[in-house]
Amino acid sequence: MKAAVITFPGSNCDRDLAIAFARAGAEVARVWHKDTDLPRGTDIVAIPGGFSFGDYLRCGAIAAQSPIATAIKAFAGRGGHVLGICNGFQVLTESGLLPGALMRNAGLKFVCKHVDLRVETADSAYTRGWAKGDMLRIPVAHHDGNYTIDAEGLARLRGEDRIAFRYADNPNGAMDDIAGILSPNRRVLGMMPHPERMVEAPQGGTDGSVLFRSLMTAMALA
Repeated sequence: MKAAVITFPGSNCDRDLAIAFARAGAEVARVWHKDTDLPRGTDIVAIPGGFSFGDYLRCGAIAAQSPIATAIKAFAGRGGHVLGICNGFQVLTESGLLPGALMRNAGLKFVCKHVDLRVETADSAYTRGWAKGDMLRIPVAHHDGNYTIDAEGLARLRGEDRIAFRYADNPNGAMDDIAGILSPNRRVLGMMPHPERMVEAPQGGTDGSVLFRSLMTAMALA
């Protein structure tokens, strides 16, 4: 599997994400936001956390207009896998690849702590390593993680089994406790928590490594 990890000005989790993919056995290519094409043979695009362009306008709004964003949208349109974590999730909603929006946390404060997540579907390349209902513990670190969507959109997410993760103890006021969602074809995942920060025992646990191993398995069987 070849993973293309995108870097924007202000990204600060791109190296962590590249390491997590490499530890799972993936070939990793680093891509700058001004590039206009993805590396040849890319299997998955990974958009990391951080504060792209200083979070001016809205979190992820400027990154969604970067030159590489056009290539990412085209890649997703061809059925490619795209993973957006934290600021990456914000970029995915701003670019229209996922529905809804990430708003300011309900408590109006930056939240940085470990949280418990419940796996809501095992029917995706990202979550197949778990069973529905499994619990995992990984960190969050965000100021705008309050996922919001209209009633019709929420009903669609529920009805199509596209809620990937829910918070067990909602840290940001997200609607329906949503921590991560999937696209209609289940190949685009956006999530606020950081699985790449929980792939080695010295980090405090390895729950996040399951996601990257699941992707490797899915790509091998594709």
